[in-house]
Amino acid sequence: MYFDLRDFYWWPGMKRDVARYVSECLTCLQVKADHKKPPGLLVQPEAPEWKWEHIAMDFITKLPKTRSGRDTIWVIVDRLTKSAHFVAIRETDGVDTLARLYIKEVVSKHGVPVSIISDRDSRYNSNLWRAFHRAMAWAEIGESQLIGPEIVVETTKVIYQIKERLQLARERQKKYADVRRRPLEFEAGDYVLLKVSPWKGVIRFVKRGKLGPRYIGPFKIIERVGKVAYRLELPQELGGVHDVFHICNLRKCLADPTNMCL
Repeated sequence: MYFDLRDFYWWPGMKRDVARYVSECLTCLQVKADHKKPPGLLVQPEAPEWKWEHIAMDFITKLPKTRSGRDTIWVIVDRLTKSAHFVAIRETDGVDTLARLYIKEVVSKHGVPVSIISDRDSRYNSNLWRAFHRAMAWAEIGESQLIGPEIVVETTKVIYQIKERLQLARERQKKYADVRRRPLEFEAGDYVLLKVSPWKGVIRFVKRGKLGPRYIGPFKIIERVGKVAYRLELPQELGGVHDVFHICNLRKCLADPTNMCL
């Protein structure tokens, strides 16, 4: 734009004004690809202090069915020792079935964990699942309270070695990951653009098609959730979309949101 204009026009600070105008163009922000490093440095959860106090869960689905009709594996991993339980279930099993299996496979053998890391699967976010945990005397029952002091003393040395090696691995992972990332932060009240889903066959929120924009919005940030996630004020047509997003899916909106139709 600057080279096209300079043959016919000139004013003091012309190049700076053109650069600012282009950077604030909403269409350009929505359509152009971002060639910078993805924002958000790697933020790791706190290192566990004892085995089976902090666990992670996920599902492996779409497997061939067994004779009993099971086609999914529920993976429950201890974040400290990396030991795991692999529970065969049906993909259609509800939270009541999962709760019973959870007591049988985890609580009965290791006690109630302090924290669980999972994705946004509806079975994890259901009201029944949260009510179940509230009814378990959460964070008051742990493996260290269920076993004798002799076993604790014997395993303390092993746990110390595991924690040391785990910390070295975490530091190495963060060092490698942050090389390909850049720090970026937003404040409540800022306006950002939201990256649409890049996967084939997945609905791009309100936009579809090959030539659809890469970002939609702008949307107002309501609050900061954790270190690298933000809650957005989404319109009514996106009411079925979870309103918390990682910073890598956000782009700063340089255009003035008060002068446009949101």
